[in-house]
Amino acid sequence: MGFNSTIYKKALDRLHEKKLAAEKAADARRAEICEKIPRVRELEKGISSSGIRAARAVIGGGNAGEELEKLRRENLQMQSELRELLIQNGYSENVLEPDYACKKCGDTGYYDEGGRTLVCSCLKAALSECACEELNRHAPLSLSTFESFSLDFYPQTPDSSGIIPRQHIEKVFKYCKSYAANFTPDSNSILMIGATGLGKTHLSLAIANEVIRRGYSVIYVSAPALLQKVDAAKRFRIEDESVFDTLNDCDLLIIDDLGTEYHSQYNVSNMYNIINSRLLSNKPLIISTNLTISELDKTYTDRFVSRMTGSGQKLNFMGTDIRVLKKKINL
Repeated sequence: MGFNSTIYKKALDRLHEKKLAAEKAADARRAEICEKIPRVRELEKGISSSGIRAARAVIGGGNAGEELEKLRRENLQMQSELRELLIQNGYSENVLEPDYACKKCGDTGYYDEGGRTLVCSCLKAALSECACEELNRHAPLSLSTFESFSLDFYPQTPDSSGIIPRQHIEKVFKYCKSYAANFTPDSNSILMIGATGLGKTHLSLAIANEVIRRGYSVIYVSAPALLQKVDAAKRFRIEDESVFDTLNDCDLLIIDDLGTEYHSQYNVSNMYNIINSRLLSNKPLIISTNLTISELDKTYTDRFVSRMTGSGQKLNFMGTDIRVLKKKINL
């Protein structure tokens, strides 16, 4: 997976901050313990100085082997005394060591194996997280939550089909809230269908906020903005080739306003490839659209619509444009 230099720097900086925090905490613990148990400081100095003396013995020549063996025994004896002293005082034997978030690489992002330096999984996760944040940079993620969603704007009288919009949307709301609370990377996909201003974007953003809060990676993007990013990635592959990987690798991809993008065979093909890649990988996807199923059929291919409608939960939104009602209230 390729990431540009900005993403790499941001991810490495994030790991470095964790590393420094762990080492700072270890220094604070050491100072506290040495104040309480002065012998700990003496033993640590002795262990450190034995290493220096060993190096000098090698450089000095003579009977270095005998001297090194003596220093090795002294070093082991001091280490043993230090461990026992810490345990006797209620500490773990590793209390003086930094408690790195990643035990494999020590929060550096790299580790050695078989003589090779490899990228650690924690750096890969940080890269993915930073790439998602970059794609979400202009998304209105903080604007909508489940708490700010109101059912009061939905009619309580039956529509032409006999359905009461408020009761129906309440079921949709509860489904979305449960979906977010129980989300995993194996969750099903959702297709939100309904006219403009019925709450699709609000509930999509509410799901995104809750899923992000629970520690999962989410990309929220409108269909037009998504295709702009994809087009830029194809034109400037050296710097932006990671866009495709990030869209497919994130835990949840949310595409808002499908159908508002410029319609062309090129865009339809790109959108289908993005959606199909996630569905084939069994990765959850949320799509919202103002188009009906029949309008989707006309705008996109039958295969495209079949993949969208057949791979998840379809949620219908109904009622009166909430944004218009809110404007009237604020007049």
